[in-house]
Amino acid sequence: MGGHTDVIYQVHWRVTGTSDTLDPDGDAYMDSSIGIQALDTSDLSGFTAFSNLTHSDIISWTKAALGSSQVTAIETDVNSKINDQISPSKKTLTVNN
Repeated sequence: MGGHTDVIYQVHWRVTGTSDTLDPDGDAYMDSSIGIQALDTSDLSGFTAFSNLTHSDIISWTKAALGSSQVTAIETDVNSKINDQISPSKKTLTVNN
């Protein structure tokens, strides 16, 4: 890719949310979402060597590639699932014979 090696062109990501509320076992409620995002490699003029990349760099690139509305939708979905664990909107009941 333009003479560069170790070019990141795809990111496997995970967004994890954790509540401050604890479940009956004393653990925080959690949920996550995972996905894969392609990165635009058409312009490598600002190329950074892999060994110099930070976690924050890759998060920033991934969020930019996803777009702010998709990032918000993912974060909202994770938070919604956590809130549903804390205060379920559905409940399964079993009838014993």
